[in-house]
Amino acid sequence: MEKPKILYVDDEPLNLILFKANLNKTHEVITADSGVSGLKIIENSEDFCCVISDMRMPNMNGIEFVKAASKILPNISYYILSGFDISEEVQEALDSKLIQKYFRKPFNLKDMANEIDCTTSCN
Repeated sequence: MEKPKILYVDDEPLNLILFKANLNKTHEVITADSGVSGLKIIENSEDFCCVISDMRMPNMNGIEFVKAASKILPNISYYILSGFDISEEVQEALDSKLIQKYFRKPFNLKDMANEIDCTTSCN
């Protein structure tokens, strides 16, 4: 059985490594180091079950990335992961259902895996 494929976008290389190491037993984790590179990956692959993005990144923040990505892949779940409190922009994304949930860094692996598992029934 194929593992559900998720995309994780973060500008911090260590976060990309840690995220992949923590979730690779249950998910196929593809990583991108910016919103721009994340969009390129999404444009070339439509089999993601969900996308998780850091909020604070240069050039394109997490919400800007999710808005652009959801135009390409509208029928999957999007999440924001951040080391900062929920901003007004993130709250608006939650309220409008642009994103499913906000995770706080350092993230609770069990909570995140349970939430992701709820959305990866596409495989």
